[in-house]
Amino acid sequence: MEKRLIEIFSSIQGEGKYAGCRQVFVRFEGCNLCCNYCDTQHDPGTHAYCDVEKHAGSRKFEHVSNPISSGDLAGYVNILLHDLPHQAIALTGGEPLLHADFIHEIAPLMHAPVMLETNGTLCAELKKVIDDISIVSMDIKLPSVTGRELWAEHTEFLRMARRKDIYVKVVVSNDTTDDEFDKAVSVVSNASGARTLFVIQPVTPVNGVEAITPDRTLQLQARALRSLRDVRVLPQTQKMINQM
Repeated sequence: MEKRLIEIFSSIQGEGKYAGCRQVFVRFEGCNLCCNYCDTQHDPGTHAYCDVEKHAGSRKFEHVSNPISSGDLAGYVNILLHDLPHQAIALTGGEPLLHADFIHEIAPLMHAPVMLETNGTLCAELKKVIDDISIVSMDIKLPSVTGRELWAEHTEFLRMARRKDIYVKVVVSNDTTDDEFDKAVSVVSNASGARTLFVIQPVTPVNGVEAITPDRTLQLQARALRSLRDVRVLPQTQKMINQM
């Protein structure tokens, strides 16, 4: 099987539970949502080649023609894993679950745990790969971000993924309302349990989306702590330290 990829590289995970850990990132084309704060050029079919880092942390890239086979992808990843220990392989995008069959094919070929970074809406696709992945980093997408309500999809997704090492991330901005935030907390508590790690991520202002104020951030964390036991506020640290 072959897929069009955007980039393969070694870097520091900047978001969520494993912020600060060294990971290999595999970025896929395409997404089924359109979030107003998205900062990734992931449109399908627009990448003639994939940028592949030659050695971990070298920032020397080779342009590899798309599409890339599962065997070649695993080979590129395993070279980076051989260079130095990595905590996990982060499959990101876009939305990697649009390529679930490919993930199922590559996961056994790569020599580290697989972490799925997902918008938590493609339940049928998750079912195909749930046994291939170790960590699920799931976003809850608020209606103010997507223009859609995705509560049913998020609930089903969480119920399926909760047997894995899972945490949930919610990006908040000046537009985030109490009602939608409380609904996100309720979905996590009911579908995955009060012990599920819940990460509040203040938006990095982009595309006209305004940052959340410090006081409002504290208010939202306090609201979440009424129902969930582990609520953390973590920004996109990769932006702060100028990492990919």
